Amino acid sequence: MKIADAVVHLVHLPSRRDHNWASKMNSPIGYHAIVELVTDDGVTGWGEAPAGATWGGAAMRYYGETPQTVAHVLTDYLLPAVRGLDPLDIALVHRAMDRAIKGHPYAKAALDMACYDAAGKGLGVSVADLLGGRFRDGIEVAHSLGIMELGAALAEAEKAVAEGARTIKCKTGIDPVYDVALVRELRALVGDDVKIRVDANEGYTTVDQAVRITLQQEEYDLLLCEQPVAGTAALARVAARISAPVMADESAWTVPDILELDAADAAACFSCYVTKPGGLYRARRQAEIGESLGMTYDIGGSIETGIGNAANLALGVSMPNAVLPSVCPVSQPAGSGGPTVAGVYYLDDLITEPFVFVDGVVQAPTGPGLGIEVDRAKLARYAA
Repeated sequence: MKIADAVVHLVHLPSRRDHNWASKMNSPIGYHAIVELVTDDGVTGWGEAPAGATWGGAAMRYYGETPQTVAHVLTDYLLPAVRGLDPLDIALVHRAMDRAIKGHPYAKAALDMACYDAAGKGLGVSVADLLGGRFRDGIEVAHSLGIMELGAALAEAEKAVAEGARTIKCKTGIDPVYDVALVRELRALVGDDVKIRVDANEGYTTVDQAVRITLQQEEYDLLLCEQPVAGTAALARVAARISAPVMADESAWTVPDILELDAADAAACFSCYVTKPGGLYRARRQAEIGESLGMTYDIGGSIETGIGNAANLALGVSMPNAVLPSVCPVSQPAGSGGPTVAGVYYLDDLITEPFVFVDGVVQAPTGPGLGIEVDRAKLARYAA
């Protein structure tokens, strides 16, 4: 099997509501690049880049991509470099991509996903099998509230818990008073059995501010505190002064990042993405390094469609320390009859069959490759 060609589809899915966080305000979710890879024997592999212009690391260490930059980089640099390679030879694919252009991990991740999908289909096995096998059937969903008015946030949390969500993720980092009030009111509303995690997306401007707010939130039992400030050094100073475990996200893109976080005692856990390190191949390496250092992780993402979410879930079920509740959507086409709020961010999807959501857990597909079928009519309908 050889890579013959690839096409990039730009799409915009309709969102259920605005979904914002401190580093991404006033730009809608759902604008993604979808990669359709074709092999010489007619196998199709699918990948996705939920690239965002404002998404990166501290001090320009990493930088934003967009669906348009993904299309350009993939068409003009990556595809010519990998054409003729076997998608199963994923290490060779990554070497070729890295020689063709530095950086652009989201573009590389989309092509990496498509290679895994095609390779799995060619062998008749799932991507989770290619990654080493399944430790679990699915991932516990952390329903993300996004930044919204307090009353609306509480109403949405109540509905999500009623539909089965066992963890609520609070986006914070804009208004310190709101950040404490949200956690306080949320705990009173959902009781002691629902887990609460907070994520300021580097929104706090100083270590002291982050510590002061987090200590107040800790009075209401936090599962973890995610990336309250920018940079590993500042993160370490926060971690030394609070009790809740610190999770790194914007500071955790690569294997060297994980080693740096560990050396600085900056984080107890990190958000392990398929996309930030450049695909499943490197995400697995990152997860294994984290495991060797005694770190746990969730499976992070950027509210993918069912294509990218299938890759997220394949990673999550095949990595032993992926035990933290994750913002993995409950991907479902319109009219599927699944939850209406819990894990739901779009009104429709590009896949033909809904993902199964049981007892707060979204199940990973089990079919060959990513285990999904893409609805080509939806690709056309939501073309951007």
